[in-house]
Amino acid sequence: MTNILGNKIKTLRKNEGLTLEQLAEQIGSGKSYIWEIENKGVKRPSAEKLALIAKALNVTTDFLIDNEQVEISENQEKEVFYRKIGKLEKGDRDKIMDMIDAWSKR
Repeated sequence: MTNILGNKIKTLRKNEGLTLEQLAEQIGSGKSYIWEIENKGVKRPSAEKLALIAKALNVTTDFLIDNEQVEISENQEKEVFYRKIGKLEKGDRDKIMDMIDAWSKR
């Protein structure tokens, strides 16, 4: 039996440049908990843990639990973008908006 959830988490974690320890710290768990999800496929995280994992990996919980979906949809990509933008300070958001305005005038 394939471990789609574990494979997604492992791939996303590596894409984000996070170690097992770093992801575990961000969600308030131990390294072994993340390792078991990624490699054994036995552990099913609670909804709360799944939401924390999704947030740390910049994806939606829907993406993580969808066994059919392997690529991030455009709507999910936008949601992640907005979440990242929302974490920035206003001055940084303003700079990004200026860049977007400049690019859209091309």
